[in-house]
Amino acid sequence: MTEALLQMRGITKTFPGVKALDDVNLTVRRGEIHAICGENGAGKSTLMKVLSGVYGHGTYEGEILFEGEPCHFGGIRDSERRGIVIIHQELALIPYLSIAENIFLGNERVGRGLIDWNRTNADAGKLLDRVGLHENPVTPAMDLGVGKQQLVEIAKALSKEVRLLILDEPTAALNDEDSAHLLGLLRGLRDQGVTCVIISHKLNEIEAIADSTTILRDGRTIETLDMHAPGGVSEDRIIAGMVGRDLEHRFPPHTPKIGEEVLRIENWTVHSPTQHGRTVVDNASLTLRAGEIVGLAGLMGAGRTELAMSVFGRSYGVDITGQVYKHGRPIQVRSVQEAIAHGIAYATEDRKRYGLNLIEDIQRNVSGAALGKLSRGGWVDDNREFQVAEQYRGSLNIKARSVGTVTGTLSGGNQQKVVLAKWIFTDPDVLILDEPTRGIDVGAKYEIYTIINQLADQGKAILVISSELPELLGICDRIYALSAGRITGSVERAEFSPERLMRLMTRIKE
Repeated sequence: MTEALLQMRGITKTFPGVKALDDVNLTVRRGEIHAICGENGAGKSTLMKVLSGVYGHGTYEGEILFEGEPCHFGGIRDSERRGIVIIHQELALIPYLSIAENIFLGNERVGRGLIDWNRTNADAGKLLDRVGLHENPVTPAMDLGVGKQQLVEIAKALSKEVRLLILDEPTAALNDEDSAHLLGLLRGLRDQGVTCVIISHKLNEIEAIADSTTILRDGRTIETLDMHAPGGVSEDRIIAGMVGRDLEHRFPPHTPKIGEEVLRIENWTVHSPTQHGRTVVDNASLTLRAGEIVGLAGLMGAGRTELAMSVFGRSYGVDITGQVYKHGRPIQVRSVQEAIAHGIAYATEDRKRYGLNLIEDIQRNVSGAALGKLSRGGWVDDNREFQVAEQYRGSLNIKARSVGTVTGTLSGGNQQKVVLAKWIFTDPDVLILDEPTRGIDVGAKYEIYTIINQLADQGKAILVISSELPELLGICDRIYALSAGRITGSVERAEFSPERLMRLMTRIKE
């Protein structure tokens, strides 16, 4: 067996209130492509940030051995000096700099104290040839598509004499052609002696390219699979390791009372506002009924949030086509104001940045989306505003001394309740909840689930977006799966299973 290039032993990483990694072990053999997979939140990216020095030595427990030697990386430069380079899912190129400038940023080709531009561009050209990118090195990075930008990132890694290349979801934003080219490049690098670690949700790609696969679940190592074992390793086998867990006693019981169709979205297509020509949501269609809790499942980059935001007043996207129907009649949702007027509410996944004004009190946050209900002659009725906020503080069990409490001082669970109160006050018929329990503890989650059930019992049509499959399986009546911007299937409660949903979420073509 090939010797180990990398060993990570007993890695434990804790953030305030959350143990992201719990005694994780990883062994990567020299000259292999080693895949790491798991559900969202399993700890994959955190583990790689520990390895690459993003989380420096002393901020975690455990040890890292590289080529048999203990490593204490205090930052990214320390790991790069050993030949460990990470390419994050969010590419780090500077758009206004040239390809060559990006490749050698922080590692400039210098002569006599000045940058040697001839050498810079010549060396960049050689690296571009190596990754199969036929572009002039002086081309600005902003003129490249995301697939070519990914290749520039790899060229940049090669310029640092990389020995272990880490790629976090490298094909998440790529089309089939660019993905195939990238995977071919990784095979070529492996043959040249570069060891690769790839984090990916695309199980068909893992099956095609990986020599070994380590599965993480809930911050722990579940198993490492030899992909070349007799009979091979199927996607179903990987899925079984990714999703197995107890779902009991975590969700309040609920008997749905489902009525008529409230909202229907047909042939909805959305393009990226920053990456010209990239389709983020591709011809998606779905329906929501009164009293129904519908889930939207998808892996990172599938387009879940982009779909929700584009429907909510075109808050995201360009060149949007398709039609929205309310109670069977076509409606226009060209702005947030129009969406709210039609009874559509959207609770964002990022409550701190988009959902709340953290320096304002509860009272002002609750009223923020529907001030028209509290104003006369252009003036807000402070007494009525106080009464409304106080009503929701009681009914949603928001733990605060008063509605005058600054929202930023509340716990995550109570902040989420304020977000819900704000949108419930608009009296919506359709409530879109994007990651409604992200970053909150188990007890607060149970309370949020109870509130969602109560809203459904009031006849609201609810769409829940969540990265946690057990959450969707526990609270939803029906679940749509989204993969690469396309709805790949819908599953009724009677047919729920983690394996079936994961299969749909990783399906690239219907």
